[in-house]
Amino acid sequence: MDIEEFINRERIVDLSFFNFENAVTAAYYANEKLEIQKTNKNFAKFFPILGNVTNAYFPNVLKQLGIPEEQILQFESQIEEKGSVLIPQIKIIIDGEERMFSLLSAKTRNDDFSFLNGVQGQFVDRTNEWVLRKEREELIAQKERDSDLIKEKSLQLENLATRLAKYLSPQIYQSIFEDKEMVESKHSRKNLTIFFSDIVKFTDITDSTEPERLATIVNSYLSEMSAIALEYGGTIDKFIGDAILIFFGDPETKGDVEDALSAIEMSIRMQKRVMELQKNWKKLGLTDGLTVRMGVSTGFCTVGNFGSDLRLDYTVLGSPVNLAARLQGMAEPGEIVIDETTQNLVGDELDVIKHKTFTPKGFVRPINTFKVERFKKIEHRKLNRKLSRAGKRVEINVIDSSDIRAALEELKQIQDAFEKEYAEDYKEKK
Repeated sequence: MDIEEFINRERIVDLSFFNFENAVTAAYYANEKLEIQKTNKNFAKFFPILGNVTNAYFPNVLKQLGIPEEQILQFESQIEEKGSVLIPQIKIIIDGEERMFSLLSAKTRNDDFSFLNGVQGQFVDRTNEWVLRKEREELIAQKERDSDLIKEKSLQLENLATRLAKYLSPQIYQSIFEDKEMVESKHSRKNLTIFFSDIVKFTDITDSTEPERLATIVNSYLSEMSAIALEYGGTIDKFIGDAILIFFGDPETKGDVEDALSAIEMSIRMQKRVMELQKNWKKLGLTDGLTVRMGVSTGFCTVGNFGSDLRLDYTVLGSPVNLAARLQGMAEPGEIVIDETTQNLVGDELDVIKHKTFTPKGFVRPINTFKVERFKKIEHRKLNRKLSRAGKRVEINVIDSSDIRAALEELKQIQDAFEKEYAEDYKEKK
């Protein structure tokens, strides 16, 4: 006698399905042929489009829900081979809205009641979790894009700042980026030492030199002079062709005397550097080399931003600026001429020669001028630096002093190349 004939199968199935009846998931039970026998209330609520699915083939139900064929095949193969299946993400469109479910199913086995042998499973609605995860992923992606954008903009700003730095004296550049008052229309009157220099017969040089070579000469000259100016703390106001205007005492000052001494020491160093580079100038086509006149004056100037709403220059205005240019014009090639005010500040430190007394245009009294010879004491150590050396067999001349470390590295490379090239000759002599 088969006991199953006396059992209310539907009642037994209901009892076995009791735990899923009120579950928050969409649960189902299918027989061994994957024909749905039972679903809970949430199944119809989740998938109203299906209607009555009793005895429906479960893979066909999945197909009706729009589940991809690949996932349906995954369900069939895994439930058959492993007895269970977990598909973590199944997208189903319900009433035009995309929702995300996980499908968990497993074979059931009952030795007492064969009709309980089948597949039991449930759809878990994970839409909210999926939306939150998607939003999190989008936020992370946006953060990465923002980070990349910030890096890109930072790099652009760095490049812009680097290019901008070439058009401004470092002191002015630093003041603009650190002191907001510098970019406002603020002016002040200060006692400054003004330096003005000009290349002798520069017009003749420009007329007789091809543009590319002229650019090389001028850029090399200005680079060398600028490096020396910055070394002594000078503020480079501007380049006017080959002429250079530098002032000491703003935005930083060491005091009137020290500012004037720095300007004179810088001028002497520049003249020495010009002489050191004579061979280089001649190699570049200047058969007579290159010489420079220099003038230095001291007095009260107005310093600040001058210009229009569209363009500003941080510069100096005043009679000392005009006077420095006049003194430069009075100097002989290779000389430095200073005014009486500057001489009074630094006279104890310098050997000077009385030059001329003249009344510049726009001045009401005569100006005594002096020609700088040398410092009286040798402790001005920077003046003793040389960028050229000559031995019995070798002569070295640094033609670009903007990066001494790089120059030393080049010198080491040259030494290594010589040692490699002449290694055999050296061994034979030994």
